[in-house]
Amino acid sequence: MSRFLLRRLGSAVLVLLALSVVLYAIFYLAPGDPAQLACGEKCSPAQVASVRRQLGLNDSVYLQYWHFLQGIVAGHDYSTGTAVMHCDAPCLGISYQNDQPVTQILVEKFPATASLAFGAMVVWTLLGVGTGVLSALRRGRFTERLLTALTLAGTAIPVFIIGILLLMVFCSYLQWLPFPTYVPLTADPQQWFWNMLLPWFALGLIESAKYARLTRSSMLETLAEDHIRTFRAYGVSERKIIGRHALRGALTPVIALSAMDLGTMFGSAVLTETLFGLPGLGQKLVTSVQGKDLPVVVGVVLVTGFFVVLANAVADVLYAVADRRVVLT
Repeated sequence: MSRFLLRRLGSAVLVLLALSVVLYAIFYLAPGDPAQLACGEKCSPAQVASVRRQLGLNDSVYLQYWHFLQGIVAGHDYSTGTAVMHCDAPCLGISYQNDQPVTQILVEKFPATASLAFGAMVVWTLLGVGTGVLSALRRGRFTERLLTALTLAGTAIPVFIIGILLLMVFCSYLQWLPFPTYVPLTADPQQWFWNMLLPWFALGLIESAKYARLTRSSMLETLAEDHIRTFRAYGVSERKIIGRHALRGALTPVIALSAMDLGTMFGSAVLTETLFGLPGLGQKLVTSVQGKDLPVVVGVVLVTGFFVVLANAVADVLYAVADRRVVLT
């Protein structure tokens, strides 16, 4: 296990390094002057030249990228003309819009996105896997046809439509829940839970549709394998066959998809965060792209890439837990 984790750590570092090269090339070498973006449109040429000098943009491209990597590992000093501001490691740069370290911005936005991502994952896993198993066990019956129609509808409906419907029904018509306002978990756990319910279900219901279809097909494939027929021939109860053998074997593709979705959720849940007013990474990414705040854009994408790599490494370990036939090498 230790050798496996070390190899995955090494591959994760290489993947993130390659991602940083691509991002740096896209956002820092693209047409446009980062100094002009940082200073603003009304800055004079002298002011733009001063900002370019402060940001180190007069250096060669390779030296700029090396300073970027150094900032991640050991921090970086930024000159403001009259003083020097230190950005502690891991330093991903300074925001063009508010002169804050990008790392500080990401730390402030991370709790809302993490709350949405992990809560929605619980919803889509329970609903998707449960619906898929029930659909596989009721194959050829009315229940399966009904569940298949519902999952197809869930795949086709956009998340903002589901979100608006949930707000209209539960907040406006029934008045069972307040209109969501993000409350940090550390401030008030109860209010955090009630205010996150609708965002969780808006995103979880949409995602659960594809998990239901995937679980159904995996269950049908696993139930047709030879070892399942052997268990039945020996008189093993159907409950044990489904719970201990068929379901565990069918969970492998579900775990892989969950890892990918959970990782990308840290930067792609833009519609859900915007609809429910969650101050998360996805919403910050959109505003940063609109404001051409390149360091923040690079920081959010790098963090998203990190969680994709981390989630896939955890998924590889869970494969062995869910299916004993899987061996970590």
